[in-house]
Amino acid sequence: MKFVDEAIIWVEAGDGGSGCVSFRREKYLPRGGPDGGDGGDGGSVYLVADPNLNTLVDFRYRRRFRAERGENGRGRNMKGRSGRDLLIPVPIGTRVFDRATDMLIGELLQPGQRLLVAQGGVHGLGNARYKSSTNRAPRQFKPGGPGECRELFLELILLADVGLLGLPNAGKSSLIRAVSSARPKVADYPFTTLYPQLGVVRVGEYRSFVIADIPGLIAGAAQGAGLGIQFLRHLARTRLLLHLVDLAPLAEGEDPADQVRILERELATFGKGLLDKERWLVLNKIDRLDPATLAQRRDQLIERLDWRGPVYAISALTRTGTERLIQDLMSHLEQCQVSSGELDEGGPATAGSGLPATEV
Repeated sequence: MKFVDEAIIWVEAGDGGSGCVSFRREKYLPRGGPDGGDGGDGGSVYLVADPNLNTLVDFRYRRRFRAERGENGRGRNMKGRSGRDLLIPVPIGTRVFDRATDMLIGELLQPGQRLLVAQGGVHGLGNARYKSSTNRAPRQFKPGGPGECRELFLELILLADVGLLGLPNAGKSSLIRAVSSARPKVADYPFTTLYPQLGVVRVGEYRSFVIADIPGLIAGAAQGAGLGIQFLRHLARTRLLLHLVDLAPLAEGEDPADQVRILERELATFGKGLLDKERWLVLNKIDRLDPATLAQRRDQLIERLDWRGPVYAISALTRTGTERLIQDLMSHLEQCQVSSGELDEGGPATAGSGLPATEV
């Protein structure tokens, strides 16, 4: 299925039904009074977070949505039936903006969460509402109110605990394949990952977290080079980033420190706090290096970057070092949950958002 993370739709709530002008007409009741009923309320439009969806592709084929109108009132004080609300399923992690004002209406972050995006019209009043001691035969009525109409911009931001960051062919897809049952495409050419991938990493019983892989970045991505930086938004809600660096035998003139700095510049250009997120440095493809060369390149990289955070050396292909990495990630995420009050200390943890992802 094609991955789509932006969509524009038009939503229209139902109008309220109009009130009725009616008078009681029965045999032997020549002085029957007004009995016009009220109209029904118009249906509202809601977006509903559906855990079975992970893309906005459905909105490429249908862009207009309209809720049901309320029925008009009737005689004998019969109220019109209210219009049914319209529920539109969207993936968890969807942000909703009003295109006319660019205002954020809300976000859907929990399964089953509802967001009102267009309020139905209010019902009209029948003439029975206007009778009084001085107005015994009212012919006034109130028409139903119009429903809200809006053009919405939907933006999907995947929910994950850990995000993978790196240049093309750094081994991000190989790592997510090694630690979860997600099966992104892996090949020996750049940009094999064309859209974000999610995987659930199970560390033990009731202990898991969600990891996200996005297409690789290159120098100038902020100006549109490669696949650009359009998918960086999917790292916005992660707790930490794994910055993968290829330590395999480098071509003439290549420097792993430059690989890190290229991505740091793109993160700074993109903004939104990504450069300030906690990052762990993961040195990949160590199976292609002898121990002495690995130690030399690792020490040189840490010194040149003045890196103060955690550093891991792994091989996603042979899964060397991946077990320790995911164990440390799980422990760190659990500690973050304890610190934020999301988890009682010592309790089991299942991090993640509930968004559909491939599980181990």
